[in-house]
Amino acid sequence: MRASPLPPLVLASASPRRLDLLRQVGLEPAEVDPADIDETPAARELPRAYAMRMARSKLAAVASRHPGAVVLAADCVVVCSRRILPKTETEMAARDCLDRLSGRRHRVLGAVAVGFPDGTVRTRCVETIVRFKRLTPSEVDDYLRSGEWRGKAGGYAIQGRAARFVDFLSGSYSNVVGLPLFETVNLLNRMLP
Repeated sequence: MRASPLPPLVLASASPRRLDLLRQVGLEPAEVDPADIDETPAARELPRAYAMRMARSKLAAVASRHPGAVVLAADCVVVCSRRILPKTETEMAARDCLDRLSGRRHRVLGAVAVGFPDGTVRTRCVETIVRFKRLTPSEVDDYLRSGEWRGKAGGYAIQGRAARFVDFLSGSYSNVVGLPLFETVNLLNRMLP
C-alpha cells in the first residue's frame, strides 16, 4: 500500500531570498503566490505583534486560493529601539535606516506561518540580534550607490555588501536574510517524508 502523496507547498512571498533559502534545505515550492496585502503597521502596534499579524495575514490571503496545499508565509521586521524600520524604497529612507543602525544593536524578527490543508495553522516568531559597526559617511554613500538596499527591511541585505558592517550576530543568520530555516523546517515537519 502506497502512502498518500504529500500536499503541494505554496510559498506566499515574492522574495527571491526566501525561495533560495527553501531550496538551500531541499524544499522546492510547487508554486510561488505572493500575498498582496496592506503592510502598514497599526497605531501603537508592537513589533512582534506586527510581524506575526503580517505572516498570518499573508497566509490567510494566499491559503484561500490554494485549498489542499500547505502554504508558507513569512515576514521580516527590523526593529531599532522600539521602532519598526521600513522596507526601503527610496535612498533617503535607506540612509535614515543606516544612520539609525550605525554603531547600534537592532533586532530582526522573523515571523513564519504555515497553513495545512486540514485548517491547522502553525506559527513561530524568531528573534536575531545584530550589531552594526559605526558607519562612516563614505561607507553609507558606497552602500547606497550599490542599490542593494531597495525593498529591504531596515535598508540592508546581510547576505550582500552589508555583511561588512556586522560586528555581532546572535541567533539565526537565515532569519536576517529573510526566513529562519531551522524553525521553518520544524513547522513544516508534518509534511516532510
